Amino acid sequence: MSRQNFTLPWDQYVETLKPHERPMLPGSPATPDHTLRYRLAYAAIGLLVTATGGIGSAMISANTQQLAGALGVSIVEAAWLPVVFVMTNACMNLLLIKFRQQYGLRLFAQIFLIAYVVIGVFGFFFETYTSTLIVRGFAGMASAALSSLGILYLIQAFPAAHRLKGLVIGIGASALAIPAVRLFSGQLVEISEWRGFHAFELGLSLLSLAAVFALRLPPSEKLKVFDRLDFVTFALFAPGIALLCAVLGLGRLVWWTEAAWIGWALVGAIVLLTAALILEYSRDTPLINLKWMAGPDIIRLALAIVGLRIVLSEQTAGAVGLMTQLGVGPDQLHGLFAIILIATAAGTLISAFTLNVAKLNKPIAIALGLIAVGAFLDAHATVLTRPAQLYVSQAMLAFAAAFFIGPALMQGIVQVLQKGAQNLVSFIVIFGIGQNLGGLIGSALVGTLETVREKYHASQLSESITLGDPLVVQRLQQLSGAYGRVLTDPALRTAEGQVLLQQQITQQAHVLAYNDVFLLMAGFAAVGCVWFTFNHVRSERAARRAARPPETADAASAVAAVE
Repeated sequence: MSRQNFTLPWDQYVETLKPHERPMLPGSPATPDHTLRYRLAYAAIGLLVTATGGIGSAMISANTQQLAGALGVSIVEAAWLPVVFVMTNACMNLLLIKFRQQYGLRLFAQIFLIAYVVIGVFGFFFETYTSTLIVRGFAGMASAALSSLGILYLIQAFPAAHRLKGLVIGIGASALAIPAVRLFSGQLVEISEWRGFHAFELGLSLLSLAAVFALRLPPSEKLKVFDRLDFVTFALFAPGIALLCAVLGLGRLVWWTEAAWIGWALVGAIVLLTAALILEYSRDTPLINLKWMAGPDIIRLALAIVGLRIVLSEQTAGAVGLMTQLGVGPDQLHGLFAIILIATAAGTLISAFTLNVAKLNKPIAIALGLIAVGAFLDAHATVLTRPAQLYVSQAMLAFAAAFFIGPALMQGIVQVLQKGAQNLVSFIVIFGIGQNLGGLIGSALVGTLETVREKYHASQLSESITLGDPLVVQRLQQLSGAYGRVLTDPALRTAEGQVLLQQQITQQAHVLAYNDVFLLMAGFAAVGCVWFTFNHVRSERAARRAARPPETADAASAVAAVE
C-alpha cells in the first residue's frame, strides 16, 4: 500500500483498498497493510499520545494536597481541579465521534493536539486558582480526544487478524498513567513546584504534536452526521453530567447533608438529564439511542463497568488512604506503585493476547475473582501494616483491572455490530461515562463509608477505655513518659499522654474502618464473579447443545422424557 494514495479523494482512495483494509465505521481510518517499520512507529506514537492524554489528570489526582498549598487554597477548593477535568472529559465523548465522522481525522488531530499545547503554555503564565481551574477544564476536553486518537494509532500497529489487540492495549495503556505518575511526580514538584509539572506536560504535548504531523493516519470517510438537535441534547446533557460529577466529587468532603448546594446541584442534574433523555427518546435519529441502551445486555454491561470502577476504588482511594492514615509518605509508596505499574501492564498485554470474543464472560469472572481475593487480603490490615504487606493484594487488583477492561469493551462492541453501527456513539457514551462516573462514585463511596465507620469504631473504642483498667493506666504512663524530659508538671504530662492515646484510638478506628470498606468491596466483587461465572457456564452449555448432531440431541431428549 503506497502512502502517496493518502492524498487521493476518498472515492478514489477506497478503490485502492483490499476488503480487510477498509474502515469498519465512518470516522475510523482505513487500516492498510503497513510494513513492520511503520507498524512500530504507529505503536510508539499511539502510546505517546495516550500517555499525553492521561498524564495531566493523573498528576493532579496524585498531588492534590501539594497543589492546594502551591495555590494557597483549601483541600475542598483543590478537589475541584480533578472534578472539573472529569466533567469536561465525560461530556466530550458525546460529540467527538460525530466530529471525527464529519470533519475527518486530520482536522480532529490538529485541533485537539494544538489545543493541548496551548493549555500547557497557559500553565506557565496563569498560576491563580481560577485560571488553573479553567485550564484543567480544557485539558479534560483535549484528553478525551487524545485518548481516542492514541487508540486509532495503536490499531494501525497490528495486522487485520489482531486489530482488536490494539484496541485493548490502547484502552489499557491509559491506566498506566496513575501508577507511573506516582513514581516521579514528587521529583517534578521538587524541581520547581508546579512549573516542573507544566514543563513535563508541555513537552509531552509537543512531542505528540510533532509525531502525529510526521506520521499521519490513513484517510477516513467523511459523512454529514451532525443534526441541530444534537447540540440541544448536548446543551442539556453536558451541564447535567457536570453537576452530577460535582456532587459525587465534592459531596464527601463538604459532607452530603451539610452543604445546601449539593442538594440543588443534584436536583439540577436530574432535571437536565431527564430533559435530555426525553428529547432523545422522541427523535428519529437520536444522538443517544435509548431504546438500544435499554436492552438487558447493555444494562448489564453498563452496570459491570460502573461496578468495577467502584470496586477498584479500593486501590485508588482505599489503599492510598490507609497508608496516608498510617503516616506513610509518598516516597515510601514508590515500591508499591512500581508493582502496580508492572501488574497493570501485564494485565493489559495478557488480556489483549488471550482475548476470545466467543468467551468474554470468562476473563471478566476471573478478574472479579482476583479483585475479591485481593480486597479480602487487604481487609486484615493493622496499624503495623506497611506497603510491603500490600504488594501481593494490590498487584492482583491492578492486574484484574487491566485484564477486565478488554473483554468488557468487546462485549459492547459485539452488541454494537449485532444491532447496527449507528449505535457506536451511544456505546462510546456509555463506556466513557461509566468509566468517569464509576471512578467518582467509587471514591465517594469509599470516603463516605470510611468516615461513617471510623466514627462508629472510634466511639466503640473510646467507650471500652477507662482509667479503672490497669492496662490503660500502664499505657498512659508509657505515653506520658515520652514527655518526662521536657515537662516537669505531672498533670500536664498526663494530659499530653491522654492526647497521644486519643490519637492512637483514632488511628486504630481508621484502620478498622478501611478494613470494613475492603471487606465490602470484596463481597461486591465476589457476587460479580459468581454472576459472570454463571453466565459463562450457561453460554457454554448452550453452545454445546447447539453443536450436538441432530440424532444425539433427539436421543438425549428421548432419554430425558423417559426419566
